[in-house]
Amino acid sequence: MTRRRARPAGRRRPQRAKDVLHGPAGARGDAFRCVGCRLDVSLVAPGTAHRNHCPSCLVSLHVDRRVPGDRAAGCGGRMTALSLSVRADGEWMLIHLCLTCGELSVNRIAGDDNPLALIRLALRPLADAGIPARVMLAL
Repeated sequence: MTRRRARPAGRRRPQRAKDVLHGPAGARGDAFRCVGCRLDVSLVAPGTAHRNHCPSCLVSLHVDRRVPGDRAAGCGGRMTALSLSVRADGEWMLIHLCLTCGELSVNRIAGDDNPLALIRLALRPLADAGIPARVMLAL
C-alpha cells in the first residue's frame, strides 16, 4: 500500500467548490450541509416555511434574530436541541441553545424530523437520576 506524500508546512490544498451550498454564480442553493451530522438537508420542509435545523440530528445554526427566515443574527454559532415545548394547540416546538453566545431560540418542528430524536429529547427529563420516577409519574 502506498503512503501519501507529506505536504510542505503552510501549504494546503485548495478547497473544492461546494455546489450543495450555492447555486451557479453564487445564487442561493436549495440545500445546506448540517454542521452536526454532515447530512445534505433540503430547504423544503413540510410543516414550516423556513427550514432552520437538521431533520436527522436536530442541530441548527444561529442565523435568525427575531423573525424566522430573517437571517439577521451575526453570531452564526452552532445551536443544539436542548428541550421540547408544546403549544396550547398541541404543536411541538424545539428549544435550541447557541453554544457561542448562549441565546435560547424556539423553532417549530418540521414534518420530516426524526421521530426517534424527538422522543429522546422529550424523554430526557425522565432519565435524570435527580428526579424520582414516582414523582414524575404522579404528575
